[in-house]
Amino acid sequence: MVDIQKTEEVFNEYINKFNIKDEKLNNKINHSYRVSKICKELAKSLNLTQEKIEIAELIGLLHDIGRFEQYTKFKTFRDKESIDHGNLGKEILEKNNYIRKYIMMDQYDKIIIKAIENHNKYKIDENVSKEEKIFCNIIRDADKLDIFYEAEKIFWNGLETQVQNEKISEKIFEEFEAKKQVNNILKKNQVDNLVGIISFIYDLNIKKSFRIIKENDYINKIINRFNFFDIETKNKIEKISKIANNFIEQKINEG
Repeated sequence: MVDIQKTEEVFNEYINKFNIKDEKLNNKINHSYRVSKICKELAKSLNLTQEKIEIAELIGLLHDIGRFEQYTKFKTFRDKESIDHGNLGKEILEKNNYIRKYIMMDQYDKIIIKAIENHNKYKIDENVSKEEKIFCNIIRDADKLDIFYEAEKIFWNGLETQVQNEKISEKIFEEFEAKKQVNNILKKNQVDNLVGIISFIYDLNIKKSFRIIKENDYINKIINRFNFFDIETKNKIEKISKIANNFIEQKINEG
């Protein structure tokens, strides 16, 4: 079994090596703890055993462990401008068998490592096992659900006017209409980033995830933060909102 309290103590010991007073790093700490709790909730919804629920919690806590070294070295969380933080997390946990600090038994090591390595990729590695994929789905969903929370509460604070003045890229809108998760390489501005986050709904895998989005009214709350000045963009955003909410409802009602 995983001693969650002990894992949190070890995690805190690790992150205290960094400048946790930095607001951006502090946000990552809070994000890690929230994602861990969401992982627990999603794992329960899948009727996993208590032991596997705790593994999911641990994965949530550690999924962004690479972020602290990434930001300290490169002063950015942008993987394409620095280093892939999922891969870095894998390296940190494997180096000197550091993962043993968090869990005594080794039977779940590959599952934990694979989930962390794949949590930030555009798609999950096709070669993961069926059980590994369950945990990959849990952490990917949980991470995205907390990003929805951050998009409502944290992102773009002080940048509202900038976002409202921008135009949505045509390719971004086409991808969303086609019900595809927007690829980061297509994004050109903050409105594209906004639509990219909403498009996370197309990569969710667990029914409970859609229920959480609906219960928190994330789509409407995120979009309602802004009053878009460009008429064409405003109309497209309204259409995106309708498509997104209908898609979520459909997923909730599926058998």
